[in-house]
Amino acid sequence: MDVLQPVELWTGKQLFSVFLRPNANVRVFLNLTVREKNYCKDLLVNGREIETMCSKDGFVYFHNSELISGQLGKATLGNGNKDGLYSILLRDYKAHAAAACMNRLAKLSARWIGDHGFSIGIDDVQPNEKLRGQINLIINKGANECDEQIKLYNEGKLPPEPGCDAAQSLEAKITQKLNDIREKTAKQLMKELHWRNSPLIMSQCGSKGSPINISQMVACVGQQSVGGRRAPNGFIDRSLPHFPRKDKTPAAKGFVAHSFYDGLSPTEFFFHTMGGREGLVDTAVKTADTGYMSRRLIKALEDLFVHYDNTVRNASGSTIQFCYGDDGMDPSQMEGKNGAPLNFERLFLKAKVTCPAEGVEKLSPEKVSELVESRLSKHDMTPEGGCSAAFKTSLKNFLDEYVKSLKRTWETCDSTKDRVKKENFAIVKQIVQQISGATARQLEVFLDTCISRYHSKKIEPGTAIGAIGAQSIGEPGTQMTLKTFHFAGVASMNITLGVPRIKEIINGSKKISTPIITAMLECDNNVNVARIVRGRMEKIRLGQIAKSIKAVLTSREASVFVTLDMDRIQEAQLSIDANVVKDAILRTPRIKLKQEHVRVLDFKKLEILPHKSDRSEILFNLNNLERMLPRIIVKGIKTVDRVVISKEKEKPETSKYKLFVEGTGLLAVMGTEGVDGRKTKSNHIIEVQQTLGIEAARACIIDEIEYTMNSHGMSIDKRHMMLLADVMTSRGEVLGITRFGIQKMDRSTLMLASFEKTADHLFNASVIGKEDRIEGVTESIIMGIPMQIGTGMLKVRQRVDVPPKLSYGPKPILSS
Repeated sequence: MDVLQPVELWTGKQLFSVFLRPNANVRVFLNLTVREKNYCKDLLVNGREIETMCSKDGFVYFHNSELISGQLGKATLGNGNKDGLYSILLRDYKAHAAAACMNRLAKLSARWIGDHGFSIGIDDVQPNEKLRGQINLIINKGANECDEQIKLYNEGKLPPEPGCDAAQSLEAKITQKLNDIREKTAKQLMKELHWRNSPLIMSQCGSKGSPINISQMVACVGQQSVGGRRAPNGFIDRSLPHFPRKDKTPAAKGFVAHSFYDGLSPTEFFFHTMGGREGLVDTAVKTADTGYMSRRLIKALEDLFVHYDNTVRNASGSTIQFCYGDDGMDPSQMEGKNGAPLNFERLFLKAKVTCPAEGVEKLSPEKVSELVESRLSKHDMTPEGGCSAAFKTSLKNFLDEYVKSLKRTWETCDSTKDRVKKENFAIVKQIVQQISGATARQLEVFLDTCISRYHSKKIEPGTAIGAIGAQSIGEPGTQMTLKTFHFAGVASMNITLGVPRIKEIINGSKKISTPIITAMLECDNNVNVARIVRGRMEKIRLGQIAKSIKAVLTSREASVFVTLDMDRIQEAQLSIDANVVKDAILRTPRIKLKQEHVRVLDFKKLEILPHKSDRSEILFNLNNLERMLPRIIVKGIKTVDRVVISKEKEKPETSKYKLFVEGTGLLAVMGTEGVDGRKTKSNHIIEVQQTLGIEAARACIIDEIEYTMNSHGMSIDKRHMMLLADVMTSRGEVLGITRFGIQKMDRSTLMLASFEKTADHLFNASVIGKEDRIEGVTESIIMGIPMQIGTGMLKVRQRVDVPPKLSYGPKPILSS
């Protein structure tokens, strides 16, 4: 990236190239591609994006230590992720190369900031007239849309959201509109600000802040939330006495239309303090909760480590895992996505770039497949040679994809054979082969690098993976907001997330706050089928489908007549008639009626007689019956509160439907006609164990922790979650990481005494004369002896018995 005309100049990109490779003697050839925070897909050629031509220079590309494109920000330099510049230098060229490059950059950055400065002033957050007009336009348009929704609601014409009543639908729609205002103003602002604007630079390079923060300073603070909703009513039917009663407009429920630069009005300021108070309380409560949670995790997992036979065992020698994480790899060394050992794309690029290919014939797809098969059949790629089946499969899949793309290129080349002249085609064929494909040496280097790296990333025996796993789950908990409720794709459905959800999972709670079953449908592309299945699950009470329930008292007899509303039943696509209602009444134990007490008059009418008892009690029984009949559950699952149809769009032309079931009853949901029981999941771990068994509960623990972490934008290596799930389920039941669960894990007395209820454990152990073998971490520390973990797992022993003397050669003939 040189500037040669009109005069020769250095560019910033050349400087970065010098940091990595100051002179020809430094053998550091870095190859790396990273998408920075400000990367945008704006250049498409034949439907394919040209990454390096990003208009904001957000695609960082290093080719043999030369910076070809991109502005370096947090994603490249300091994100702590596995794809960053220093991580790759550390892996490919060891610590010295990474430290030297870090030093060079630090010295230059400090000198640059010292000479030029970087400060923020009031003019950085001052909007110009044009921007102010655009922002006002967006806010007014959003406010008008909210007013239209409120008008529809007041007239009773608002179309309801799935599973919501009119008030919930209005709240969902208004919240969505107000969130759109904040996002649109932020987007507009980022376009209009000058490229030298200091807050903008900080946001784009990733050092601090986001577009929303800048938008709050310059344009609009946005909606304030309390408990995940708009500001609640603190007075009678209103949030503050400054507003009319039952006012649902944005301003009356906590929307702050001003920016911090403009200043907030008194009511806006009050709403802002309500939101801020919740943040402070959350922080205080969260600190105590996450601290205690981390302590419990550490105590439960502290003595787990990897043995020389690859198993993970506890202090008493019980096996927790036969192979750590199913593949025996070290989580801290993983490079690829989703905890994969290697990033094949980067390594293949590196092999192609660092091995010269000029004048060397490129391999045909068939030859590539042949070389790959021969290399993968060698001993170091078999389970006996220390390779997992998953790694071999992933490497083979990557190379199969490469072979397919190579075949497509060569076939395209062959198809043009007839359309171009023979002499021209020979040149074209040669160029295509030079551009696409790899040489035998490149492929050999790539395969050898992958396999040797894979074997070097195995976890070492003695590693205290229990303590590492506990810390890896506990520490991200401190970064979570405490109370976060949302459910993707459904307006009114709440699900517990954040620290409370992690606590529920780790405690193995028998009752959770928001149990939800995700039911997949056998026919998932028809909304009417989804409605029919929902009708089979949802609780339908007699009061919802009856046109009338009347008590009739004559001189001869007393009875209750029930008439069903068949129009409503057909509209809701429910298969209910008088006989179904009769069966439901007889099944209800509280009413205590027998067959002869219920008469079916026709398909929509029933007559119900009260108990034949004393004449003085007949009126009481009749009124009691009339009161209890509307509550009878005619159809559906008793433990289900409600069912919501969710629509997920994968492609514009195909929409898939699934059901979210609020409540418990996994077995009943799986057994409902139309539900695909094999794909149905629940977030209630204890219920999963009772319904499907301990292995399903283990999978559920892993999935739920992963889902909760991902909801907060965090990713943890799956091996840590697998270890926790295995500890919780290794004894055949789900044991929570609590004082009761840890006690059931059959731990030593001193370890239990160091955790909670110290006096009780010591007293009980002394009464029954319990023995402690001093095997775990805690016991060893208490007794002042080395822990049997890490280097302490090795024992040097001396032979005590004297071995017999060995004599060599012939025995003497004469002996004294």
